[in-house]
Amino acid sequence: MPVAVYVLGLTVFCIGTTEFMISGLLPDLARDLSVSVPSAGLLISGYALGVVVGGPVLTVATLRINRRTSLVGLLVLFVVGQTLGAVATGYGLLMVGRVVAALAQGAFFGIGSVVAVDLAGPERRGRALAVMFAGLTVANVFGVPAGTFLSQHAGWRASFWAVDALAVLALVGVLTLVPRHPGGDHPGVRAELTAFRNPRVWVALATSMLTQAAIFCCFSYLAELATDVAGFGAAAVPPLLTLFGVGCFGGSLLGGRFADRHPLPNLYLGITAMALVLALLALAAGSRTATVVLVALFGLAAFSINPALQAQVLREAGTAPTLAATGNTSAFNLGNTIGPWVGGSLIGAGLGYTAPVWAGAALAVAGLGAAAASGLLQRRAAAGPVRLPIEPADRQLPVA
Repeated sequence: MPVAVYVLGLTVFCIGTTEFMISGLLPDLARDLSVSVPSAGLLISGYALGVVVGGPVLTVATLRINRRTSLVGLLVLFVVGQTLGAVATGYGLLMVGRVVAALAQGAFFGIGSVVAVDLAGPERRGRALAVMFAGLTVANVFGVPAGTFLSQHAGWRASFWAVDALAVLALVGVLTLVPRHPGGDHPGVRAELTAFRNPRVWVALATSMLTQAAIFCCFSYLAELATDVAGFGAAAVPPLLTLFGVGCFGGSLLGGRFADRHPLPNLYLGITAMALVLALLALAAGSRTATVVLVALFGLAAFSINPALQAQVLREAGTAPTLAATGNTSAFNLGNTIGPWVGGSLIGAGLGYTAPVWAGAALAVAGLGAAAASGLLQRRAAAGPVRLPIEPADRQLPVA
């Protein structure tokens, strides 16, 4: 695998850490900013909404710009937003910083996905995407727990500054190691939009959205589930998040291995496993031992499907993949918006911290239905149009 693909993975690690670490910072943020936990949870939804809106817009705006230049510009925008969040003294400015940083993510992931596949070759599409998006799993293994640890011992702003420093290092890596791609090697905006005429692209995007909503409906309030339901102390939250991240890392490795050869079975098995694990977690959250085991299995199931979700959209988009790949990132983050909102609404209604886990299981079942619909459409497309048989000439009725 080219070294530049690993550089993209490092950049995804920085972006993924700031996206996911808010879950571990929620208690400190809510206390410091004098807001409720569900209101602090909206910082996750606000970030995700910034990705949903900014991704397609910035991708279209940069289609004719050199791809490396686009990646550098987007990473600079991310650093600016992260800095605004680090210096924020109130909830409003922190939300602005989150949204500004989020604007860069969708386009970066979309353009970066195309660059990674170009570098690795189409026969290694799933593995290249698994390497790049392994940055998200490593973010969960190391970045999110480290951010929580820093927040508990040095304040939540220290977590933002740490990610900011890593993002600057990633910027240098992209500048020096990602090769230059000519700006005119794309099919144009009209051709990129044509990919969305394919209904299979939309079903693939719906699968991404629903599965991510399932993940974040539960994950966003995992710290509160651990402390208020399972009975863990606050010091146990970083190790528990690390365990989730280890599961994510293992799931990404498994998903990357099977995404190229068995994409749909990968989705069916992974989504089914996630729905079952979430249901068991909701039932057994009062047990510390069960919570530890099920949180690790949750990460394993949740991230085993990511390479297949990415590869599926790129495969269905054909020769116009850039905007479709960005659209998939937007679909992921639309799910990231819906999930915390659903979970927070259930908590606000007084249903407790197990309610988001049950809702996550239900959303996973809906995602499984979308994956099944995708498989049905693919089989119909492979079978081709139905043609009526033509009677042989010697068996046709004579014409009067």
